[in-house]
Amino acid sequence: MDIWQGLLLVGAGALGGAANAIAGGGTFFTFPALLAAGVPPVAANASNSFAIWPGHALALLSYGEELGQRRKELPRLMAAAVCGGALGGWLMVHSTDRYFMQAVPWLLLSATLAFAFKGQMLSFSHQLFSTRHGGKGALATFLTFALGIYGGYFNAGLGILLLATLTLSGIEDTHELNGVKNLLATGITTVSLVLLVASSVIVWIPALVTLAGAIVGGILGGRLARRIPRRWLEGTVIGLGSLLTMVYGFKVYA
Repeated sequence: MDIWQGLLLVGAGALGGAANAIAGGGTFFTFPALLAAGVPPVAANASNSFAIWPGHALALLSYGEELGQRRKELPRLMAAAVCGGALGGWLMVHSTDRYFMQAVPWLLLSATLAFAFKGQMLSFSHQLFSTRHGGKGALATFLTFALGIYGGYFNAGLGILLLATLTLSGIEDTHELNGVKNLLATGITTVSLVLLVASSVIVWIPALVTLAGAIVGGILGGRLARRIPRRWLEGTVIGLGSLLTMVYGFKVYA
């Protein structure tokens, strides 16, 4: 890795960390940068998972009280998330660069759509499956497992999809939703990372450089969160996600 690739990864990590601190979508910055730095597709995805892992984990420090309110739901949801994450990580470990790149445009598209329509998705989920309608615990558990597979394989948009799913469990308080979401996302990415590390898929120097940038970006993003309009950043993430979907779709299928 030369100096320019290092600067690219630090910059992308900083942008991704700041984006995650404010609105999410950091993977749209870091994953393409790792590919551009010459990291093979599967290794780039694994290294990206490592670089963005601290975001959800550190966020848990602020939600201890909220998580305590959800002791009843957490065991089954966490079990589903971890099992799904393990399966997703296993699929990632056994993916080839060729087949993974064929999936990349579709994975980016799904994450972009989640960001673009998250307001409508969360509103629909809340209205249809709120506690006033009894909640749908079994369905929430199944969908959490399915999202665990997705998150263990490719992380972009995971938090938003988890928020919509958690409404099925009857969780309506915003802080409780965010707390449980971060816990499940941490469980999914942690178990997946254990498999990725054990299988020596991660390319450590690019991953650590990206992580360093993400930490700086996360700190700065937290301070700027009240100053930068959220909709501006969300629009940037959606635009970037759409562009990347088209670019990689053209490269893979044209």
